[in-house]
Amino acid sequence: MRLGILGGGQLARMLALAGYPLGFRFLFLDPAPDACAFPLGEALHGAYDDLDLLAQLANDTDKLTFEFENISAAALQSLSGIALDPPLEALSIKKDRNSEKALFQELAIPTTPFRTVDGPEDLAAAVQAFGRPVVLKTRSQGYDGKGQRIVRDANDDARALRELGEHRLIAERFIPFERELSVIAVRGSDGAQAFYPISENTHDNGILVRAESRPLDPMTERACALTGRLLERLQYVGTLALEFFEYEGELLANEFAPRVHNSGHWTIEGAETSQFENHLRAVAGMPLGSTAALGAVAMRNCIGTIPDPAPLLRLEGVHAHFYGKAPRPGRKLGHITVRARSEDELAARLAKLDAQLPSFRFSC
Repeated sequence: MRLGILGGGQLARMLALAGYPLGFRFLFLDPAPDACAFPLGEALHGAYDDLDLLAQLANDTDKLTFEFENISAAALQSLSGIALDPPLEALSIKKDRNSEKALFQELAIPTTPFRTVDGPEDLAAAVQAFGRPVVLKTRSQGYDGKGQRIVRDANDDARALRELGEHRLIAERFIPFERELSVIAVRGSDGAQAFYPISENTHDNGILVRAESRPLDPMTERACALTGRLLERLQYVGTLALEFFEYEGELLANEFAPRVHNSGHWTIEGAETSQFENHLRAVAGMPLGSTAALGAVAMRNCIGTIPDPAPLLRLEGVHAHFYGKAPRPGRKLGHITVRARSEDELAARLAKLDAQLPSFRFSC
């Protein structure tokens, strides 16, 4: 199969790395001339809403998929007869936080209380309803902590509205959650569902820095049941992530990602079948692979800088993935997976990692 991928970043790169053993070939579309997935296939360089390039991508491939959601759903919708998975409805809903929250409400998936904001009066009403602080977010184009502010007082209100723009925003009640969790799930073209163990996640300034697999987590059954509702409602095909806050014994859905997800990178070495391979299996109509974890696993992102790989690779159970991207503050440049036979052994290996590379704690 020749698969067209909208986007040429690290997720597209890892999809290609998972696909070559299965005989896939790839054609990428990305506006960046140096997109890190380009060396792994053929490339089209241009805008995501370029109808001629989109038509070429569709005509020259057997199927289309995407590696992130900040692409033009309207442009894709204008093309007739394209074979696309995940479905366009999932992409369209995800592109607007208000639509995303409304979908959660439709499916009785608990979420943080929210209100749409199109100016100072709407923000004042949200503050009146929720109290302070509130979280103000753009309704689209937000990722890795971008496009959101915590507003704590009237001065923050004015500054946040100025920085984010006064229209097409959403205000959410600030939740002092205990944990951030995510479920990586996959649904095949035949309707089969599979779920990876919960990931417990740690963020810094909105950027994921660490994810740990929790196969025995008590929230597993509840989280998978809620995620399954989303898969079925969207008639989804492919890998999807649903992120939660755990708060006072309940799971509150934060957002979903209609694609492979950073918190599931540990599945490459840490699961029977990675999230990337299962995404490809799903969109190609192949049977899904096992999502069982292979022991205890943790993942760390490399943000802004790449550590010297030699000391890392001397450590037992460590696997390094570097994306070939130019360093830049706040940019995801790679990730490190640590695998062990037990939680105790994993903790010991992570401690050795921190002791040997003390700066690693802050750069990855």
